Amino acid sequence: MNFVIPSFTPAIPEIVLLTLTSLLLVADTIWSKRSEFATYYATQLILLVVGYLVWTSFSVEQVLTFDGSFVRDAFGDVLKLFIVIISMGIFLFSKEYLLQQKFYRGEYFTLGLFGVLGMFVMVSAYNLITLYLGLEIMSLAIYAMVAMRKDNQFALESAMKYFVLGALATGMLLYGFSMLYGATGTIQFNEMAEVIASGNVDHVVLSFGVVFVVIGLAFKLGAVPFHMWVPDVYHGAPTAVTLYIGTAPKLAAFAIMYRLLVEGLPGLVEDWQSLIIMISILSLIVGAVITLVQDNLKRLLAYSGIGHVGFLLLGIIAANPDGYSAAMFYVIVYAITAVAGFGMITALARTGNEFDLIADFKGMNKRNPWLALMMLFVMFSMAGIPPFVGFYAKVLVIEEVVAAGFTWLAILAVVTAVISAFYYLKVVKVMYFDEPDDNVKIEPISNQLNWAVSFVSIALLLLGLMPSPLITLCYNSL
Repeated sequence: MNFVIPSFTPAIPEIVLLTLTSLLLVADTIWSKRSEFATYYATQLILLVVGYLVWTSFSVEQVLTFDGSFVRDAFGDVLKLFIVIISMGIFLFSKEYLLQQKFYRGEYFTLGLFGVLGMFVMVSAYNLITLYLGLEIMSLAIYAMVAMRKDNQFALESAMKYFVLGALATGMLLYGFSMLYGATGTIQFNEMAEVIASGNVDHVVLSFGVVFVVIGLAFKLGAVPFHMWVPDVYHGAPTAVTLYIGTAPKLAAFAIMYRLLVEGLPGLVEDWQSLIIMISILSLIVGAVITLVQDNLKRLLAYSGIGHVGFLLLGIIAANPDGYSAAMFYVIVYAITAVAGFGMITALARTGNEFDLIADFKGMNKRNPWLALMMLFVMFSMAGIPPFVGFYAKVLVIEEVVAAGFTWLAILAVVTAVISAFYYLKVVKVMYFDEPDDNVKIEPISNQLNWAVSFVSIALLLLGLMPSPLITLCYNSL
């Protein structure tokens, strides 16, 4: 009997990440009090090692392994590199925040690494089972992270709501998977595409399967009308966890949407395109309108994130390689900008004060002009004001959706972008034109975070002044 030994080489980063994270999980239980920061430094070192492995073995062509269930290609490697970079920023901002809030736990970092592992698996999934496996690894880690503050009823309520709704969405997704498998007789994305192209399938069953799959994917992205968990979880979770949820997982969610819809179901483009158009329209409108009445910055960023998902979906709607590349550029830019936005809140939070109300930023220009300028960079980039990189992200997806013949959708996107500029500029107005309640200088928790906030915020301007390298990287990876 012959056995085929799979090549593990394409999955080396994932294998190393799993091994080192498992070892760290055990080591974290035996560190002495003197080594309380060892888990944090080990986490950053593990991410550096994994990032280095992805970079040095960057794949320029598609390679399948593990019996076709795992794929390694340029698209996946670019997303993995940005997941690593963004995750390192997340953990950097989180360390001081956790200390300030007096619930520094090694579990936060080990759970975060397991979440990154889930994202990696999602990015490289090439069949339904691998995709689900990656999704659950990430989701279970995040559920636990949201509920870490056992003494905070808002965090526990958020975790329960997220868990229950997440289980419901996962059930929808799995039901859709079962229909796809039943109609095509395969779980492999490439084989599924071939069977559908042949025409020997029950189109009614496939259409129902697509509906349930899109519902599950929309929940993971936080798109309307499956967005009900987003503002409550973002608000109730500790800001360090909100920072995690609102950034890197968006890259993985985009990846599974691309793998499943574009690589697995290209023959059903008309079915899933019409569904995504509806979801995109609702997300754009809700993200623009509901945000106008928010006075909590975390909820404001949560609802605005729903609007950003609407923009991201415009690239998917275009249903061509350039559209997918524009969507990829958008989700990377949004993740970087969200790190800067939530990172600012994290850096300024103190014991007993989350610093997450818009009113907390009153008169910030008088209390710390430099930080006010950095926050202005973040708000301008999110609003899509040139020359910040958020402007180019919006322009690219709008260009692609116009080229695909959906001019009316592009007009709606522009209108909602103008509306959304109001609430971003409201934060700027509060910082520069409102009088502060007191003249106590606002400082980040540490100099390290001051540098980190400045670096990420200035990066938004530099990427806007020189967007070509990142745009080229996204367009060449597909």
